[in-house]
Amino acid sequence: MDYRNVAVLIPCYNEAVTIKKVVEDFKRELPGAAIYVYDNNSTDGTARIARDAGAIVRYESRQGKGNVCRQMFRDIEADCYLMVDGDDTYPAESAAALCSPVLNGEADMTVGDRLSNGTYAEENKRAFHDFGNNLVRAMIKWIYGYSFDDVMTGYRAMSRPFVKTFPVLSEGFQIETELSIHAVDHRWRIKDVPIVYRDRPEGSVSKLNTVSDGIKVTSMIGTLFKDYRPLKFFGLTAAIFAIIGLILGIPVIAEYAQTGLVPRLPTAILAAAFMFLCGLSLATGFVLDSVAKVERKQWELKVYEEYERAENRE
Repeated sequence: MDYRNVAVLIPCYNEAVTIKKVVEDFKRELPGAAIYVYDNNSTDGTARIARDAGAIVRYESRQGKGNVCRQMFRDIEADCYLMVDGDDTYPAESAAALCSPVLNGEADMTVGDRLSNGTYAEENKRAFHDFGNNLVRAMIKWIYGYSFDDVMTGYRAMSRPFVKTFPVLSEGFQIETELSIHAVDHRWRIKDVPIVYRDRPEGSVSKLNTVSDGIKVTSMIGTLFKDYRPLKFFGLTAAIFAIIGLILGIPVIAEYAQTGLVPRLPTAILAAAFMFLCGLSLATGFVLDSVAKVERKQWELKVYEEYERAENRE
């Protein structure tokens, strides 16, 4: 297969220990592909080592993986974008399997699945990482009805229309979750590709903070849920307000029916307030759902334009 229209995207922050091997491995497995290393304020010589290994090195001063990906997606022109971390945990030998469905027009995004074959559980010894991945997968399945085999993987290939119409909102490690939710919500063709995961080599340090980054990922899911599915989001909020209002209000109504009096006036006012919030949430959901549908139509037209540009490039 011709890989000259493939761009390998490697966001990097202090990966001097591994970056040389990563660049050389992908140059070997994808001959002709352009290898881009975006240095994110490294202080250990990562950029110099990557350049000596044959990579195209560029710089992004805004700290965070999401910021780096935003700039990569803006800058680079290709038919297939293969994104991979620079820590040598993902095998370059799987690159062709990830790129082929995209290049052949069978998928818009392929996902390097570390979990199905058990290698991630065997190799990754960091506490709660597997739990966090499973939690995010469960939340996406509950909200969107799609079950990813591995939602937090940093190894995935994407088509040009997918990349050029993807609005990057996150700044850090939420980018993988954002990519996954965007793909599901906008009905892109997704394919999981099992890969063999290996832990970081000695001397290589993870930049991921399990607690703080986990909170950011969970917050990102909630934000995208509100933006992409506003009627469902505010409908659930309305249901919560309605339940609280009924719990508070039913005893007051029953007492009024028996005695004709409302002795617990503050409770009655509070119940009425919750029912008002229920109606307000429903109204907000309907309004924002109409706005979201208009935005989705505009996005669909942009996708058509990107397919036309891709055909003209050929």
